[in-house]
Amino acid sequence: MGNGTSIGRVRGLGSSHSGTHHWLASRLSAVGNLVLVPYIMISLALLPGYDFASVHGWLAQPVPATALVLTFINTFYHARLGVQVMLEDYVHDAPGKLIAWVLVNFVPVAAGAYGIVSVIRIALGGA
Repeated sequence: MGNGTSIGRVRGLGSSHSGTHHWLASRLSAVGNLVLVPYIMISLALLPGYDFASVHGWLAQPVPATALVLTFINTFYHARLGVQVMLEDYVHDAPGKLIAWVLVNFVPVAAGAYGIVSVIRIALGGA
């Protein structure tokens, strides 16, 4: 198995060598989710009650707030990587691909920013 023909290498028809980074980023974000999501779920399960005051008080503490912000960042990044793979594999027409790329970049950033601002607002004493 070689690198293909010389003309294929010149035309860029070989490997782009970017798959390793995407694969590694996907795996590392999955490991991050394996650490963060159980922590959030267990600490929520250990709350004495699930009323507004209890959950608000829990989220106003620094460690749960930081963990939830990291969970938002990591989860939306991991989801974006997965959707990117589907987009590259299954969307082939130019107008649909442009719209899909805009959405695959905008939606996770907007949703993550909304969640992070909400957590920071609660952690800093807002309503």
